[in-house]
Amino acid sequence: MSVKLQQPVGQKRLTNVAVVRLKKHGMRFEIACYKNKVLSWRSGVEKDLDEVLQSHHTVYSNVSKGILAKSLDLNKAFGHDDQTRICLEILEKGELQVAGKERESQLSSQFRDIATIVMQKTINPETQRPYTISMIERLMHETHFAVEPHNSSKKQALDVIRELQKHFPIKRSPMRLGLTVSGQNFSTLLEKLGAWDANVVSKDESGSRQSIICEMDPGFFRDCDALVRNLQGRLEILAVSVHFEEDTHVDDYDDYEDVPSALPKESTDSAVQLSEKIQKQTLSDEKKAGAEVKQNKCSTCNVFVGDAKQFRDHFKSDWHKHNLKRKTKQLPPLTSEECLGDMDMNDSNTDIKEYSF
Repeated sequence: MSVKLQQPVGQKRLTNVAVVRLKKHGMRFEIACYKNKVLSWRSGVEKDLDEVLQSHHTVYSNVSKGILAKSLDLNKAFGHDDQTRICLEILEKGELQVAGKERESQLSSQFRDIATIVMQKTINPETQRPYTISMIERLMHETHFAVEPHNSSKKQALDVIRELQKHFPIKRSPMRLGLTVSGQNFSTLLEKLGAWDANVVSKDESGSRQSIICEMDPGFFRDCDALVRNLQGRLEILAVSVHFEEDTHVDDYDDYEDVPSALPKESTDSAVQLSEKIQKQTLSDEKKAGAEVKQNKCSTCNVFVGDAKQFRDHFKSDWHKHNLKRKTKQLPPLTSEECLGDMDMNDSNTDIKEYSF
């Protein structure tokens, strides 16, 4: 039995159909979908199945010819002929059919994304500096890494790091943490940090609550977090990735080709980077107080931001966007400094899972 898909008048037949294909028990099953909706469904953005499927909960053996899958074949392959459940399984496990050049472009882009994440999370243990993106890609090719399009880039990046550590001098860049516990539990904390080979940056043993700033491998973060909770203390993430803060010379990497004159440097504290970014976007009231230009007031942030051009730039800033979100929740606006702390805290909480194995 065959059926024709409903197409708008004047449109070439089946040209806007994305096919998701699943082979099971030697048989091929396909569903007709909207390509962008398939990607949204797999990322968890789209929840409505009817928005994804072009034909209402219909399973085909060949979409291009409009041939429906036989009920006998469905029962043999899936154990039932409930086409809604089968469509869900094909969406989850099936392969989205795309053109060769398009697939190559997608894989190349994801490969670059994975390499970038690896670069951000690792350092050379001898120099304490990050490798360049070209070095990371070269190492990934040498280990014959193949991108899995259905898995997230972050998960694959962690797998790549573990594989590279078996063959090359590379390790996870340490996290910088601020730990605060009571005086009676301070010795227990120091003992554990020694067992984890953590680098103690500074100590403050004054008062009843004693604190310490240390750098440790992200693999121990969950254990450290659990320990501090048991000791009724407080843990603060000061930086998710700490790199050496000096100029990097090409001489350090003579064994590699295509090396730029210097490696990209990362701040040892993400809060510093965020602060500089907001400071550039924030227009100081004091500096503008004596200016002759007309002052424009932003009612969302409750500040004067200067002339028309500066006023437009302010509307594009992270400070204004952050206060706009707070305004929709009926929350008062924050100053630039308060916004910095709020945004940095949100970023730190988001990165906890990402930087922990």
